[in-house]
Amino acid sequence: MPKFKLATWNINSVRLRIDRVTDFIRREKPDVLCLQEIKCLEDQFPAKALKAAGMKHMVVHGQKGMHGTAIVSRLPLEPADGPPFCMHGHARCTAVTVAGHEIQNLYVPAGADIPDPVLNDKFAHKLDFIERMRSHYQSRAKKRSAPPLIVVGDLNIAPEEHDVWSHRQLLKVVSHTPVETDGMKAIIKDGRFTDIARAKHPPEDKLYTWWSYRSPDWRKNNRGRRLDHIWSDHRATPHVDIKSYEIHTTERDGDKPSDHVPVTVKIAAAG
Repeated sequence: MPKFKLATWNINSVRLRIDRVTDFIRREKPDVLCLQEIKCLEDQFPAKALKAAGMKHMVVHGQKGMHGTAIVSRLPLEPADGPPFCMHGHARCTAVTVAGHEIQNLYVPAGADIPDPVLNDKFAHKLDFIERMRSHYQSRAKKRSAPPLIVVGDLNIAPEEHDVWSHRQLLKVVSHTPVETDGMKAIIKDGRFTDIARAKHPPEDKLYTWWSYRSPDWRKNNRGRRLDHIWSDHRATPHVDIKSYEIHTTERDGDKPSDHVPVTVKIAAAG
């Protein structure tokens, strides 16, 4: 059965970094690319450049000045209804069906700096988003007729001890607090998901997909977090080439990088 290569990338402004995106497409040849934080409206999306790079099909959910998600593809896409995870109606989810799989591309709220939902509305929003995900995916996992599901995106949580540079020092830092990591683990369990990164790599391996712009030498300091994820549900996991999973660390180098790097995996068509 033929495989397609799936990529996810928080690009932190697709217009600012379109040359990096098209270079990545030509070099790594993803068939489907999920972008988060595109930071533009639909009519501002650089469709012409992406089509020239071979991504002829696209579904874009933009938002002025912030957020926004998009899926671009060499393969035909069928738009799907994205789950209503965001209480504020932000453009944080794009869903499609491609090659027999449903793909949901998510941008989970970062949650700001104070890990207290009473003192911080943005953290309260994040926790609400997480609980909506858990409830939705738990219900979906029980449906017999649901197609195989792949969930990707910047989920803004590093769930495991070695998904951050220092488990002890980050326990009170948003993205690695117990309420967040427990919430994500509940989503994975109740939704019957496989975390592809950890299916390939043992728990003791340090895995990062994000490094702060504040670090003067990100490679030397290597204070990263694994915020970008690819999950497959129990129907999709048999189609996933676990060994093909890759974090493209070199994209954090060079001119005007995003603070996130792309993550890719190969998946066999379903059906």
